[in-house]
Amino acid sequence: MTSRTRLITHLRHVDLAVPDFARQRDFYAGVWGLQEVATDTGLSFLAAVGSPEQYIVRIREAADKRLDLVAFGAATPADVDALAARLAASGVRIIREPGALDTPGGGYGLRFFDLDGRTIEVSADVAVRPHRRLEEKEAVPVRLSHVVLNSPDLAATRAWYEKHLDFALSDTLSSPHMGDVMHFMRCNPQHHSLAIAKGPHASVHHLSFEMRGIEEYMRGSGRVIRSGARKIWGPGRHLAGDNTFTYFLDPHGNTVEYTTELELLDEDAWHPSVYDFSQPEVTDQWGTANPMNELVAKESFNDVDRGVFVAPPV
Repeated sequence: MTSRTRLITHLRHVDLAVPDFARQRDFYAGVWGLQEVATDTGLSFLAAVGSPEQYIVRIREAADKRLDLVAFGAATPADVDALAARLAASGVRIIREPGALDTPGGGYGLRFFDLDGRTIEVSADVAVRPHRRLEEKEAVPVRLSHVVLNSPDLAATRAWYEKHLDFALSDTLSSPHMGDVMHFMRCNPQHHSLAIAKGPHASVHHLSFEMRGIEEYMRGSGRVIRSGARKIWGPGRHLAGDNTFTYFLDPHGNTVEYTTELELLDEDAWHPSVYDFSQPEVTDQWGTANPMNELVAKESFNDVDRGVFVAPPV
């Protein structure tokens, strides 16, 4: 499956609900380097200066912390309709039939539940937001790079995204003692826009934000460290995807990452590899990050997500 035949083109935004709205908003619009472009009572839409997307994170005030939805793009409204017909024919539970969207930038989209009960949106014809190239040493995110989701059934969730949304497997992390622990999935030549991690429950593993380059990635990482935000892991460079990483916790315990230089693949020639993540050079090629251990890994299990339900196994 290549990018030429997929109905989904890219990752748009991730929407989070949190109890302490003001604190979460201040973090993302402040030290994290996003720009608030629209707001309403208990809602904040945050964009990356270098991205044409209307926003890449939406924060909503709610009693419970939860993932509201993950949004992907499609090329045309006809592709949205084709996807809706395919999902319905396969018994996937549709939340909202294709139609006009009332979020910033408008567009045409549908919403449905994935296998773990998360809300997924796919949209087309969203207005392009004015944006610009970042300057040298401007250490703010260029765009949303990827989202990693925890699933209690790693193999089944991978198969669901392959079957219904045409995601392709790029690489897998595994170990002799734990078996497969993460599948990197792509919807375009980028090594991964989505990854599925093995976890005790459905939740957000981490959100990743692309920086302009190594200099900006390091400067941004340093700024967040100096802010007092809790650093979990990094700075370092992964083997799978060949991207840099520094992981932090946002004010509600979601793991967020600064990254850069994620690998672009020749999809027609690519063959997935299985990497043993117990080998230090797999998790960090540079050897600069603190060691990956059980305590670091558990941070990204996150809380049980109150926004999911047990979906039928389609």
